[in-house]
Amino acid sequence: MIVRRNLKLKMILHYTWRQLAYYLFLSTSIVVLHDIYEIVIFNIPSYTIAALGTALAIFLGFKNDHAYDRWWEARKIWGLMVNYSRAWTRQVTTMVMSLDSHENEEIKAFQKTLVYRHIAFVNALRVFLRIKNTYNKDQSEMFEDDNTYADTKPFLSEEEYKIFCSQDNPPNYLLQQQGSDLNLAFRKGWLSDYRFVKMEETLVDFNDIQGMSERIKNTPLPRQYTFFSRVFVLIHCTLLPMVFVSELGWKTIPIALAVSFVFLALDLIGERTEDPFENRLEDTPMSSLSVTIETNLKEQLKESKINFPKKYEPENGIVF
Repeated sequence: MIVRRNLKLKMILHYTWRQLAYYLFLSTSIVVLHDIYEIVIFNIPSYTIAALGTALAIFLGFKNDHAYDRWWEARKIWGLMVNYSRAWTRQVTTMVMSLDSHENEEIKAFQKTLVYRHIAFVNALRVFLRIKNTYNKDQSEMFEDDNTYADTKPFLSEEEYKIFCSQDNPPNYLLQQQGSDLNLAFRKGWLSDYRFVKMEETLVDFNDIQGMSERIKNTPLPRQYTFFSRVFVLIHCTLLPMVFVSELGWKTIPIALAVSFVFLALDLIGERTEDPFENRLEDTPMSSLSVTIETNLKEQLKESKINFPKKYEPENGIVF
C-alpha cells in the first residue's frame, strides 16, 4: 500500500513511459506532416473527440469505482482478521482452564500452542494469497520478496510444519488443527459445552475471512472492463493530435500529451487497484498487519517484548 502523499516521478514514468513515448511520437509525427509537408491525416471535428472523451471518462470512473470497492473490501477483511485474532487470543487465555492446579503448566503450553498456530495461520494466509503471483513477475516490478511459508516455521512444531507444507491449502489445514485441539480440550474438561461452541464460532469467522479473501483473489474484475478501457484510451489518445493540429499547430504536442496522460493515469489506477492480493506496491498491507497481529497476541500472552517482532516500517513510502 502506498502511504507517501506524493508519488515520485520515477515511479510514475516506470508504468507510463511506453505509452507516453508512443503518444509523443504520434503527436510529433502528425504535427510534422501537417505543418511541414501540409499533409492532413484526418479532419476530425472537435465535438467528436469531446463526446468520446466524455464517454471514456464515465467508463473509467465506473471501472475505478468498482476497483476501489474491491481494494477497500480486502482492507476491511484484514481489519476483521486483526480484530478476531485479538478476540481469539482472549478466548484462549480466559476460557481454556482447569480446576486442577497441577494442570496449569500444561494448560499454559496448550494456550501458547493455539495462539502461535494462529499467528502461523495469519502468515500462511498472507503467503497463500500472494505466492501464486510471486513468480513469473516483471523483474522491474516492486514487490515484497520475503513471502514464503518459512515465516510460519517458528510458530509450529517441526512435524506439524512438514505436514503443513505438503498441503494444497495450508491455512485451512491449520484451522482444522485448531478445531482438533479444541475438541481435545473439551474431552479433557478444559472447555465447557458453551465455551467450546463460542471458540468454534471464532474459527468459523477465520474460515469466512479466508473464503472472502479467496473470492477476491480468484474472481477478478470482469476482464472486459480492463480490456475495453485500454482500447478506448488508446483510440481517444490517438485521435487527439489529429483534432488539435489544425488549430494549435506545434502546441498540439504538449497539450495532446498532457490530456493523454490524464486518461492513461485513470486507466492504470483502476487496473492496479482491482487486484489487492497480487504482492504489488498498491496491495493490502498484509505483511504489516501480520506483524501487528503477532505483536498484539504475544502481548496478550504476557511474553517479553524481546520476543516481539520488529516493527514494520514503510520502505520508500510503501507498506506491504
